[in-house]
Amino acid sequence: MQHFELKGQARKVGNKAVIKAIRRQGLVPCNLYGCGIDNVLFTVDAKELKLLTNSPRSYIVDIVIDGGARQTAILHEMQWHPVSDECLHVDFLAVNETKPVSIDVPLEITGHAIGVQQGGKFYQRERKIRISALIKNLPDKVTVDISDLGLDKRIKAGDIKVDNAAVLTDADTIICGVKATRNSAAAAQQ
Repeated sequence: MQHFELKGQARKVGNKAVIKAIRRQGLVPCNLYGCGIDNVLFTVDAKELKLLTNSPRSYIVDIVIDGGARQTAILHEMQWHPVSDECLHVDFLAVNETKPVSIDVPLEITGHAIGVQQGGKFYQRERKIRISALIKNLPDKVTVDISDLGLDKRIKAGDIKVDNAAVLTDADTIICGVKATRNSAAAAQQ
């Protein structure tokens, strides 16, 4: 999985006025915790954070606070403003090489479904799938081949296998499928 380096500045606990002042400066308050470390409060540049949050990819984040040691983490939770859609706060979860990580990984659909060639309509319900694996085994994307997908057939999360990783998404979650259309039903009757 690809890494993304994020530079931050340490900050102290503050009240609402302090946090609002931080946001007015174009910074986003963040929190780093987990993996046996104390909570670390810091801020990052909002423009730099957008490169991470506005991407369809998933990343392992290398956080460098005040030019110090690099800490490996993943995005855990983000809070967004309901109107302006600006990021208000980000929680990062520290990870290490020896414990499995749970992360959402983008899906890549390949192939041409037989059902579409027979007049059906392809649909995709999920764009990402949650998996658990060691950092070294995390894939950049999970490829799903739809070549054998016929009319009124679908692929569920339980049908997807990932090498050296466990799929955590509920097995009954529908990933994609092919619906029969009126034209395909009419062609089948003739």
